Amino acid sequence: MQIIRDVKSLPAALAGLSRDFGTIALVPTMGALHAGHMALVKEAKRHADAVVVSIFVNPTQFGPNEDLANYPRQEAADIALLEAEGVALAWIPDVASIYPDGFDTMIRVGALADRWDGAARPGHFDGVATVVTKLINRIGPKVALFGEKDWQQLAVIRRTVADLDMAVTIIGVPTERAEDGLALSSRNAYLSDAERAAAPVLHHAIQQAARAISDGAGVADALETARAAILSGGFKSIDYVALVDADSLEPLTRFAAPARMIAAARIGTTRLIDNIAVG
Repeated sequence: MQIIRDVKSLPAALAGLSRDFGTIALVPTMGALHAGHMALVKEAKRHADAVVVSIFVNPTQFGPNEDLANYPRQEAADIALLEAEGVALAWIPDVASIYPDGFDTMIRVGALADRWDGAARPGHFDGVATVVTKLINRIGPKVALFGEKDWQQLAVIRRTVADLDMAVTIIGVPTERAEDGLALSSRNAYLSDAERAAAPVLHHAIQQAARAISDGAGVADALETARAAILSGGFKSIDYVALVDADSLEPLTRFAAPARMIAAARIGTTRLIDNIAVG
């Protein structure tokens, strides 16, 4: 596996991949890789001849009081995982390579990014859309893969690619979960033992709400029951629990397919998100 850190070496390395293999798939990550990321890599192999994984902790998607400084970083372990999975190239740029001196342009995503995580984390999706656009422009992949765990992020990226006429196909990959249902996330490393034991409550609560709505229960009642279960199960606060249109992310007061149950809540100092399809 090639490891590229500087922008100047990247074009020649990518040209070599295209020449020797053919099509390229991109899996953008912020490192601290786990089985969920490896599922993206495995799926990427089905869609292209060579897989490129980027590792970049993007500062523009973190708010001033968020966990940029403490975000888990484990580069050596990440590289070992990627090599074992047969990744062709790991691009690990520094901040100056992505945002050089004088950088002054950001992508502003519209209404799709303003609610839910966008409301809880102002500016977050502008940073996501900007860095993903830069990564895609640098790599020039046929496809780029993202996990469905970050459902709103996936929707924002699809909208950005469509609106900017980018020649790449965005593929969503189903969420990888622990045996108890907790969605795999790099931020799970923040959880204490007690918090980790309680964390699956989030998934179970929205799963039960989705099942109830599918069986004909009222949306408002199902959501209220889910919120109560989350708070009584060990979470200290809820940012949102909602039934939304899977594409527009507009809230639904009555079930209509395609729909998604989405949630974000805080346990201890950690903010967890999850979502599942409904119906």
